[in-house]
Amino acid sequence: MILEYRKKEEKPWSKYVKKFSMFGTAALAATVLLGGCQAQSKEVDAAQENGKTQNQAMVDEKTNVMYIVLDDAGFSDLGSFGSEISTPNIDALAENGLKYNNFHTSPVCSPTRASLLTGRNNHAVGMGNVSNFDFGEENPSRRGRISEEAGFVTEVLGENGYANYGVGKWHISPTAEITPAGPFDTWPLGRGFHKYYGNLEDSSDQFRPELFRDNSPIPLPDVENYHYSKDIVLNARQYITDHVSVRPDDPFFLYLGFGAQHMPHQVPEEYIEMYEGKYDQGWDVIREQRFEKQKELGIIPEDAELAPREEGVEEWDSLSDDEKKVYARFMETYAGFLTHTDEQVGKLIETLEETGELDNTMIVFISDNGATFSGGPHGATNQSLAYNQIVADFESVKEDFNEIGGEWTSSDYPQGWSQVSNTPFAKFKGTTHAGGIRTPMIVHWPNGIEAKDEIRTQFTHVSDITATVYDVLGIDVPETLNGVEQLEVTGVSFAETFDNPDAETGKDTQYFEHSGKRTIYHDGWKAVSVHEPGTDFEDDEWQLYHLEEDFSELNNVAEEHPEKVEELIKIWHEEAEKNNVFPMSEKFLEGLANVPADNIRARKSFTYYPEMSHLGESAAPLTLDRNHEITIPIDFEKGDKGILLALGNDKSGYTFYVEGNSLHYEYHNGNERFTITSDKRLEKGENVITFVFENTGENLGIGTLFINDEPVGNTEIKTLPLKVSFEGLDIGEDLLYPVSPEYADKGSFPFTGEIEKVQYEFEEAAHIAFE
Repeated sequence: MILEYRKKEEKPWSKYVKKFSMFGTAALAATVLLGGCQAQSKEVDAAQENGKTQNQAMVDEKTNVMYIVLDDAGFSDLGSFGSEISTPNIDALAENGLKYNNFHTSPVCSPTRASLLTGRNNHAVGMGNVSNFDFGEENPSRRGRISEEAGFVTEVLGENGYANYGVGKWHISPTAEITPAGPFDTWPLGRGFHKYYGNLEDSSDQFRPELFRDNSPIPLPDVENYHYSKDIVLNARQYITDHVSVRPDDPFFLYLGFGAQHMPHQVPEEYIEMYEGKYDQGWDVIREQRFEKQKELGIIPEDAELAPREEGVEEWDSLSDDEKKVYARFMETYAGFLTHTDEQVGKLIETLEETGELDNTMIVFISDNGATFSGGPHGATNQSLAYNQIVADFESVKEDFNEIGGEWTSSDYPQGWSQVSNTPFAKFKGTTHAGGIRTPMIVHWPNGIEAKDEIRTQFTHVSDITATVYDVLGIDVPETLNGVEQLEVTGVSFAETFDNPDAETGKDTQYFEHSGKRTIYHDGWKAVSVHEPGTDFEDDEWQLYHLEEDFSELNNVAEEHPEKVEELIKIWHEEAEKNNVFPMSEKFLEGLANVPADNIRARKSFTYYPEMSHLGESAAPLTLDRNHEITIPIDFEKGDKGILLALGNDKSGYTFYVEGNSLHYEYHNGNERFTITSDKRLEKGENVITFVFENTGENLGIGTLFINDEPVGNTEIKTLPLKVSFEGLDIGEDLLYPVSPEYADKGSFPFTGEIEKVQYEFEEAAHIAFE
């Protein structure tokens, strides 16, 4: 198989790692060859005796497993699935493996990852929504925590001799518990991983991410031309090289969760330049081109239809020249970002090739959900505004044109390009229509799959992936794990499809639910609910699609088959009961500000000390428009300067700093900056800095600054409604992006005096519960 890769005229995987010595490589190859042949012969005999599947019989003495997950990439974004974007390394996996065109995820990322890593339905394991949201005790399946009854694939494989490594996006721990002091039981090392490096939150800045290694936050690497995708793959390659060098006979599991293609879309300028002018013809033309290419590739059938333009997406030819120019830049950035991501995949595959592990590694490559609509009609350059449901106006986006894709914007493309990514389907991420839940899946495993460059059409679900891994490895899931009785693995193995395109998997039924949106698949039919916000779920209209005749899920035949609709609705309710879906809620981003009484942020009082590590925003005190007081006792000498307290980044947040012997405060809500500069200078010795916020209306209040109980200035503040920032809290410095441009040229701007502590006091505990 390696020779086949090397025969390509343009080899997609260039050399990035040092070769083993000739002796070491030859010795390893001989060991694998001889041991593998003997083991395979024994396993074939055993399979014939025990009735194991053909795929189990093909398993070598050692089979590694690798999951590679893209974030928010749509069904058509890869070259091998119809895109004009250059993804040669991922396409090489498809060319030498299998493409699945009927693969389904959850509508958003945390539930998908929960199902992927446990082999079970997301509500059943406790991840009914993203892990940023805690819906309280009344909603046990929506607390952002995967139950111990749902063992991770890492925990099961660990009991079978695997070493488990994870890099990249996690986003399946309650984000309020992402603190330097834990609790750590839901973090990667608490769920069976032996090493981990990456980000634990829902998204990551690509140039200045909040990083964790194992159970500790760590500073940004001091390297030139840093990029997060490059960094996590570098660590993955190191993990593999170390493992194979020292433990060549032991299998490994690697989970790689890219931040790409999630907002912010950030990539070195040269990758954006690669696509300059490529998207000037607009999203209508590009979508048609992808649609035709998909038919040519066989990814979609000849009779498939293209979804009509979504409401809110303008016809490209109706746009102004300025709009076309700005919107094209967003897509150039997205495409460059994906090509850069593909290069990192190539480097990882190169490491597998050079260490002799490529053929015996089962690689499953997916996107966690469909492309997102969060960029709105014009695109977005400020992630905080987007997540606070504040739509960017075109003029503000236009002002950022030269920064789109760079370090000082958190870019997301407009909805028109989102629909291109989801070609040929309707709708977007967050819905249970096809555009939200149908994404590419590629399976590459030379030692276990004889078929190459073929398409598989069987209905598959993200929970089936781990079930398939257990099947091909011949692993029986333990009834108890770590002393805890385990839930049934509800995923269904699709291993029979590896070398049989017509295989029946037995996957007859799969439910979906997200924020009150519902879908049920059963025996080739799919019913999808249409829910109007604020109405009773029992009043929902249901659409019906016959998938054998309607690949793109566009022809609603509910009126022609009312009995089928009723049958599927009944099945949805049965599956929902079994998987702990109830009670349902239509809430989504509102969950950012929901803090049940037992949440770590629900206290009335918080005290932090100056040596505390960086604290994630989701675990920091929830200020928003709540009445509160912040007190910072300091020891000051004339000329001292620097940050006292900062939460946030250049997109939004608040900061207290000293410069020119004066005290400064600034609150940035993404659109406006509200500042106070003390009209009294700090005095030598002890000074007690106090800030008091009094709410005066919805997302509105007065902030007053005090020095030693004397008011020294105030300002009206328009607060953000749901989330203050995407960067956390620092004491005595501002580590990553500066909140204020006033000290942007001063690095982290550490305070040169002494800070005793930082105290937050609230009038009431942050017990905010959904109605």
